Amino acid sequence: MLVKVFGSAVFGVEATTITVEVNIDKGIGYHLVGLPDNAVKESSYRISAALNNNNYKLPGKKITINMAPADLRKEGSAYDLTLAIGILGASNQIKSDKISEYLIMGELSLDGSLQPIKGALPIAIKAREEGFKGFILPKQNAKEAAIVNDLDVFGIENITEVIDFFNEDEKLQPTIIDTRAEFYKNLDFPEFDFSDVKGQESVKRAMEIAAAGGHNIILIGPPGSGKTMLSKRIPSILPPMTLQEALETTKIHSVVGKVKDAGLMCQRPFRSPHHTISDVALVGGGQYPQPGEISLSHNGVLFLDELPEFKRTVLEVMRQPLEDREVTISRARFTVTYPSSFMLVASMNPSPSGYFNDPDAPVTSSPAEMQRYLSKISGPLLDRIDIHIEVNPVPFEKLSEDSKAESSVKIRERVTKARELQSNRFKKIETIHYNAQMNVKQIRKFCELNKDSKNLLKNAMERLNLSARAYDRILKVSRTIADLENEQEILTHHISEAIQYRSLDREGWLG
Repeated sequence: MLVKVFGSAVFGVEATTITVEVNIDKGIGYHLVGLPDNAVKESSYRISAALNNNNYKLPGKKITINMAPADLRKEGSAYDLTLAIGILGASNQIKSDKISEYLIMGELSLDGSLQPIKGALPIAIKAREEGFKGFILPKQNAKEAAIVNDLDVFGIENITEVIDFFNEDEKLQPTIIDTRAEFYKNLDFPEFDFSDVKGQESVKRAMEIAAAGGHNIILIGPPGSGKTMLSKRIPSILPPMTLQEALETTKIHSVVGKVKDAGLMCQRPFRSPHHTISDVALVGGGQYPQPGEISLSHNGVLFLDELPEFKRTVLEVMRQPLEDREVTISRARFTVTYPSSFMLVASMNPSPSGYFNDPDAPVTSSPAEMQRYLSKISGPLLDRIDIHIEVNPVPFEKLSEDSKAESSVKIRERVTKARELQSNRFKKIETIHYNAQMNVKQIRKFCELNKDSKNLLKNAMERLNLSARAYDRILKVSRTIADLENEQEILTHHISEAIQYRSLDREGWLG
């Protein structure tokens, strides 16, 4: 008898439906075809033990299973339940008339209980698109898949529940989540707040501008000046995620199996990889491509502490994703694209010893050592960072003050207002939501300068020896400063403040 069951494979952040055809015939043997990897091939042992332990059996006949389309590689143990239900249906141990109405995925334990799978959210989206009646999957993934409306999501703990469901001995209760209610309920503030930071007003201002326009920022200062402390607080002043952003972000985290119990991710991601990270771990890839740290920080913040300590090759592979806001990984058989629209926050010491031109410093570095240290970060990468800000140590008087600094809530209000202005400005352009995403064409349109501002910028470009890309960055940042002040036109003081944030370009910093 031939039975068709449906599973799914995830490529990039999109799912593809897999048709599992199970045929049982005279003879003996177990044949699994359709480009399965080792984990899928090993499923026969898990399925056999799980069925035996629940008073069912693997038929002693010739079992042929085809996973179509046969040219797509099938990976992982998530097909165990799909194959098991197909075998039971084809051997008449369960009724098979309703099996093809459901998409079925899950990894089996030897006792028949189910282990969680990766990519539940993209699979659920595809199941709804293709008109499946429901999605049967492990209970641990049910909340994540239930984000998708108009699809019955059944979270189960043991294979016997699925068997009883198809035999109509038991009714399964779908997991129901009100996505919007869940989203707004979880929009609370992160634990870190700018009110904990004493002094550093100029750095806070730069961070407010960076958050308002989604600009990349680098902090340069000696050890203990508060670079990491400030960076960790950036998510607290970013505007709340929209429902669309939350779904996009959850989808990427779902592919790597990192979605928490709540289902929908409502907080902007903050990723802080160690400087020993490899190229593949940062941008994604591998033999079976997976999203890297830059995609996991999509719609959030990627924090690179001690930037020059990262391998140069690792930093260079970030150039293209920083510009294009997506990363494409090509293999001989297929190509996957992951979104990577993140805000880069980097920090570094000004020299190998950590102290720069400080006569009281315990260790100082020679100009040659400093040049070697700073040259680890290439000019093109620095060009792609819109705001460079120097962080000085906080004097004792400021540290010992009792007064509280401005809270993240107040800064966030200003940032959100500026973002709303930008959303209205770019509402006709689907791919752009804030100033940092503007391309050259939009910069020319939305960042027009008057004569005084042009002269000021021309002098700065010549004096600091800035590149054409740095020119665009200055215009974007000045547009954001004007938005924070609710100004339609970019004025000279907006340009001069934006130029200050380029003063750490190579010539300016070592000059």
